[in-house]
Amino acid sequence: MRLKYILAMACCAFTTMQAQTIDEVLSMIERNNKALQAQAQATQAAKLEVQAQNNLEDPSVEYSPFYTRGITGMSSSELVVTQGFDFPTLYAARRQSGKWQQETLDRQQSATRQGILLTAKNLCLDLIMLNQQQQLLDERRKNADELLALFEKRLEEGDAGILEVNKIKMERMSVQTEVARNNAAYRTALQQLLAMNGNLPLEFSEDTYPEIPELNDYNALYDEVMSTDAELLAADANAQATEKALKVNRQSWLPKIEVGYRRNTSLDEKSNGFLIGGSLPIFSNRKKGRIARAQALSAQLQLDDTRLQAEARVQSQFNEMRQLREAMKAYDVVLMHKTLRLLYEAVTAGQLSIIDFYVEADNVYKNLQAYMEIENQYQKLMAEIYKNRL
Repeated sequence: MRLKYILAMACCAFTTMQAQTIDEVLSMIERNNKALQAQAQATQAAKLEVQAQNNLEDPSVEYSPFYTRGITGMSSSELVVTQGFDFPTLYAARRQSGKWQQETLDRQQSATRQGILLTAKNLCLDLIMLNQQQQLLDERRKNADELLALFEKRLEEGDAGILEVNKIKMERMSVQTEVARNNAAYRTALQQLLAMNGNLPLEFSEDTYPEIPELNDYNALYDEVMSTDAELLAADANAQATEKALKVNRQSWLPKIEVGYRRNTSLDEKSNGFLIGGSLPIFSNRKKGRIARAQALSAQLQLDDTRLQAEARVQSQFNEMRQLREAMKAYDVVLMHKTLRLLYEAVTAGQLSIIDFYVEADNVYKNLQAYMEIENQYQKLMAEIYKNRL
């Protein structure tokens, strides 16, 4: 019920809202998407945790009263205040490591943002295709309605047969089924888009794809992708962070230092002093070096794998893009629409039987449908290629 209410409110809002472009829809989703908001808060919390790793230890305060037989009350006491800290060079090393850890978190958040916006853009592209298909279905339904009225009149006059009228009725049923499927697909895509917008209303009624410059230079594309790919940048930052963490670990053998103040009191005497000490990480540091080296090697291998995958993806996407572009050029959309118009004029003029009309028209409609699907596939591929620009 809640979803129906939201959709109803959204539909009411559509009548007063101005239709948005893809870029405007993506801007709204970037502001309102709950997953992005949650990720931003999680990233902020993780960055604060990284900063807290380089804090000083908490100071320690100890107070010890002593009692002696034969003396009423406390005979003496001891107060010890100490502050422990790591070797000074460790703080500088951890600060550098922390910067790269935070950079990794920022780039991971950027990759998450990019993925969500790409999903939203693909939904917009699907809505454009569904709007185009709806226009084609409206044209088919309009032609069927007009032909049915014409041939029912001819049937009454004895100029047409019942089979021709039934063929038109079957065409109408087929169109109605396709319209229902199109509407269901449209509602599903729109619901997903609204959910990504935090269930806040938006209107998207575009029926033409955004203009995309023709891509021919593979080297330029390769350079752009390899320098801006969000996943690759995140893997690189992670490798840098683990390398800095390894440098921190190499200094972990340095002693921890402890300084403090000590005050001893007795019945007739008080004394003050300082406390200086330290600890050697002989046991606590065992195997940490091996762990840090393994983590650094793992991050570097992950970076290499991410780079190889990015390179392979650029090559395959560029090849697929060229094939889809050539496939689109094979379709003469203007000619197909002109052919449909000529077929309609021929059947209404009695120059073509209704059976022959639908045989020919169905082939044209199938080609138009195939072109729309290929164009949608091409647009989605280009969105994937240029996702780093989102």
